Amino acid sequence: MTETPPFYHACVPVMLRALGRLDATLARATRELGPLLPAALETRPAPGMLPAGQQVATAVQFTLRTAFPLAGRRTPELRGPITGDGLAGRLAEARALLEGLPPADFGGAEARLVRGQAGFADLELPGAVFLSDFGLPNVYFHHAMAHVALKQAGLGLGKADFDGLHIYPDGFSFG
Repeated sequence: MTETPPFYHACVPVMLRALGRLDATLARATRELGPLLPAALETRPAPGMLPAGQQVATAVQFTLRTAFPLAGRRTPELRGPITGDGLAGRLAEARALLEGLPPADFGGAEARLVRGQAGFADLELPGAVFLSDFGLPNVYFHHAMAHVALKQAGLGLGKADFDGLHIYPDGFSFG
């Protein structure tokens, strides 16, 4: 029996969990905002930042931009409309792609040299640094910005919605 490489565990399940949280937020927004969802997806966390829908799409793409190079594979590019249904489709497609990555492909990923782009910067990082300093922060950054923008659009989101772990009594607020 072969052992699953540790970097598979450090990457794929973490990315799948992030996709799950994004999916839960999008499902809640669809359910609670109904016809107001398109406007909510256009809400920006701050002037000059990407709107909520693009933040979700970017977070989804970063799960793939992180996992696939670590597995030594070319990153698939997801396309489609930035709508509730379009984003739900991207989430499902990304989940299927990540679940299809063979764990064995992550053998030696921590030392694998990963090349990529960070805005206009060219990156060339060992896998361990790529995951901890680039991949994970970008997934969580765009997830958080989508969360903030949807909250500003009127969706009653809190910390528990973001991480799925916190529990607070009804009406509790940090102010």
